[in-house]
Amino acid sequence: MKIDRRAFSLGTLAAGFGVGTNQVSAGEKKAMSFEVTKTEEEWRTLLTPEQFYVLRKHGTERAHTSPLDKVYSRGVYVCAGCGQELFSSQTKFNSGTGWPSFYAPIDGKIGTSSDRSFFMVRTEVHCSRCGGHLGHVFNDGPKPTGLRYCINGVSLNFQEVKKQDLDADS
Repeated sequence: MKIDRRAFSLGTLAAGFGVGTNQVSAGEKKAMSFEVTKTEEEWRTLLTPEQFYVLRKHGTERAHTSPLDKVYSRGVYVCAGCGQELFSSQTKFNSGTGWPSFYAPIDGKIGTSSDRSFFMVRTEVHCSRCGGHLGHVFNDGPKPTGLRYCINGVSLNFQEVKKQDLDADS
């Protein structure tokens, strides 16, 4: 197959703007089974169009568009698809990337897979309960893990810890 310079340039430009999806192969999808499963139509009913695009079609929201990027209250970040707790606010940090970033998930709450889209290999992060695409993990984060879980804010909901809950813990 012959690709001319114009087609290659347009494809590269589209990739740079996040156009396209990080599709999981049919074989990988069959091998994965999750506690929460729904039909595509059920997911479309449950989620907003942007949440569906990110969580179910492996999309990416535009950087700096999620209000959760600047939330630093005490609480927990849960999957927008199934409500599973994924990240504690105690592991959140400002990476400057425009997406909520964490240096560690809650144990056992996420899974990973290889993402080979856009001429690169990355580690995709998904909810271990429903399989929803959350984002990617990189090896350029802070101590103690050195990891940066770069997560689409639209794939999360934030549950703030109320003052009375903090008082009960004391």
